[in-house]
Parts: sequence; structure tokens; C-alpha cells
Amino acid sequence: MDYAIALKTLRASDPILGRVIDRVGACTLDQAQHTGDLFYSLSRSIIYQQLSTASATAIHVRFLQLYANQTFSPEALLETSDETLRGVGLSRQKISYLRDLAQKIVNVPEIAELELLDDETIIQTLTHVKGIGRWTVQMLLIFRLHRWDVLPVDDLGVRSGIRRVYELADLPDKKTTEALGQAWKPYRTIASWYLWRVQEGK
Repeated sequence: MDYAIALKTLRASDPILGRVIDRVGACTLDQAQHTGDLFYSLSRSIIYQQLSTASATAIHVRFLQLYANQTFSPEALLETSDETLRGVGLSRQKISYLRDLAQKIVNVPEIAELELLDDETIIQTLTHVKGIGRWTVQMLLIFRLHRWDVLPVDDLGVRSGIRRVYELADLPDKKTTEALGQAWKPYRTIASWYLWRVQEGK
């Protein structure tokens, strides 16, 4: 993907973020895009909730290994015992979320149908599944549907990045994060990606 126009716009609208962009370098968000169907994408996002990237990745890898010899599907997950799922590091709460997703996914639009909808409609469509909130759907919007104007105000990495870049005394609340993000429209996804890089020490 060509992010040149997005980066030029962000530099012009927010010079502070512009300095971060210059320091970090080219945006490689396209290299982090996910593949797979909606069930795969949402189950991945559930596993990653409220965990560090390293911890979530390790659990997700072990989780997928459970289905190495079969197709990963709602049916396969529902047939997997709680004990087995606990064994790869999943909490009881996340197991209940994954099971609810597996049961309800049949009534949820597929990726191709979601691509025709606007961001807020997608959020409202998917958050009726237990354990899927705005953040989870926003990760789908960013990493699977390639939407360029998503600002996950609940994301700790984004908020921590803002605190460091703008030298705030405390983590910004949702209102402050949203207000700062106004300057990044219509490329708030790209801005978020750079804030994540700051949080990683880039």
C-alpha cells in the first residue's frame, strides 16, 4: 500500500506526530495485515484482549496448534474441551467468549458483506457477541478490513504512545485521545500505528 499521502497529511496537520513519523520511518502496516475468515479474525482478537503482544502471540500460536491436523472452524472449537483450551493459556472468561462466538458466527455477516458497510455499522453488528467490544472490532477494521480512519481510544498502547509523544503527566482519557485524534482524520489508523511503534521503543 502507498501511505505517502497519509503521511504527508499527518505531518502537515500534526508536526509533533510528524517528528515521530520521521524518526520511525516508513509505515509497514500492510505487512501486519491478517488473513482468514471472520471467525479466525475475531477469535484472534479475543485472545489478544488485555494482554501484551508477546503473551498473546504465544497463546495464539499454541491455540492454533490444537487444530494443526484439521480445519479451524466453529465446530472444531466447540468440540475442544475447556481443559484443553485452558492448557494453552486461555482464561475461563476468554473460553466462554470463544464458545459464544463459535455459536453465533453463523448469524454474522461474512467478511465480504462487512466490507460493504461503514465502520460504525460493523461495530454495532458484531458487538452483540459476548466478549466482542469496540476495541475487538476496531482491530478487525484495522488489521483485516484495512480501514484507514480507526482510532481505538480504549487501546493502552495508543494511549501510552500519546502520553510519551505529547509529554503528558498521565495517560490520556478517551475524551482527550479522541480530541487529539481529530487532527489525524482521515488517517487515524496510520497515526495509531505510529503511536504503537513509540510504545515499542521505536
